[in-house]
This record gives sequence, structure tokens and C-alpha cells, in this order.
Amino acid sequence: MDLRFEPMGDHGVIITCGDALTDETFHKVVGLLQVLEQAHESWIVECIPGYINVTVLYDPMKIFYIKMVEQDDRNVYTYVVDRLQQITNQIEVFSETDGQTIAVPVCYGGMYGPDLSYVANYHGLTEQEVISIHTSASYRVHMIGFAPGFPYLGGLSEQLATPRKDVPRKQISAGSVGIAGNQTGVYPLATPGGWQLLGRTPVALFDPASDRPFLVQPGDSMQFYPITELEYQCWEAEK
Repeated sequence: MDLRFEPMGDHGVIITCGDALTDETFHKVVGLLQVLEQAHESWIVECIPGYINVTVLYDPMKIFYIKMVEQDDRNVYTYVVDRLQQITNQIEVFSETDGQTIAVPVCYGGMYGPDLSYVANYHGLTEQEVISIHTSASYRVHMIGFAPGFPYLGGLSEQLATPRKDVPRKQISAGSVGIAGNQTGVYPLATPGGWQLLGRTPVALFDPASDRPFLVQPGDSMQFYPITELEYQCWEAEK
């Protein structure tokens, strides 16, 4: 399997699956993540997917103990990489099966999407055309980052690619749906941010009390659909 292994500090390994973000690389990242999680190695602390790689964080002290029991004279990093290669060599073909598709309601424009008019004017479109384009695509979740549950989504139409704001906002409401460059995403928490805001969803993307705290995982897809302000308020009232 064509994978590259590189150290990250004294307790991590970066496994690179390709040089560019392609469908093949995406499926390698998702498949590799699944295989590593299913390996149930006691020394693996966490596996973190990126656009083209997976970072494996490990516990050096557990490796020291295993090496002592096995009377293994390899250094910690070499031991980890050799074991990771053994695990990944078992993969003959990476599955191209995508995860689930999550339908996400969005109230576009107004106080919920203060940058909708800017994005429309930037591209010479009407606000309704921006909404139609944004809701016509299915967006693949490549990774979760920046804030708990924040999905980095691929698949945004070039018709809507818009630079982020020159001056970020000090606070953006949870659920805000925005665009930055050729990406779209949803803020799961109230945080600072510089994305152009199109609307807001009443759906929670992060619930720390849940057994499944993140609404979506890498490999899933998100499909946005428009709702009215009244529908948004009713949805919020039912929480």
C-alpha cells in the first residue's frame, strides 16, 4: 500500500495517503482510519484524519513496557512504524463506500446570514441563486477540526467560492453556515471566525453529553435545504 510514514514530535506518526485531495486519497484516509480504530492497539491514543493523511498519537510509556516484555531492542518510533505497517499491509483494497448523508435545514439571509448579499454581489448573482447553488450539492465531510464538531466540507461550487472576511468577527453564533475560499462549513459552537455567513441551522452539530457527540464523521455527507425564519424559530423552541 502506497503510504508514507513520518514522525510528529515524540509521540506521533503522520501517515500520508497521497499528494493531492482526490477521491482515491479520500477513501484511503477514511479506510485507514477505520482499520486503525479496529486494530484496538492499547498504545494508540488517538487517530486524527486530515485531508490527505491520518495522524496517529501513541503512548511512549506503553510502548516501553511492551518492548520490555517482548525484549525488543528497536527504538519506540521504529517499533510503532513497523507495527503500523503490519496493520496497514493487511488492507488489500480501500472501500469506496461513503458514510451516511445528513440533511441539514438552514435559514438563509437576514440576521442568520449577514453575508449572503455580499456573496451574491461578489459573484453577480441574486441571493436566491446563491441559496439554490448552495443547496443543490452534497458536501463530503473530509475532517473535523478547528472547534469540536466543525466539519470541513468538500464539494462547494466554484460559482460560490469567496474569500474569507478581511477582519474576522469576534463571535459567530453556533449553527452558522459559511463559506471561506472553496470550502463551506458549519460553526458548531459560538466562536470567533472569518467565514462569509450565508445562514444558520437550528441543528446541533456538537453534543458533549451524547454517546455520539459529533453529528457527522469523516466520510459522511451533508445536504443543506432552506427553511423559513418561522420554521427556524419553531425548531429552536422545540429543543
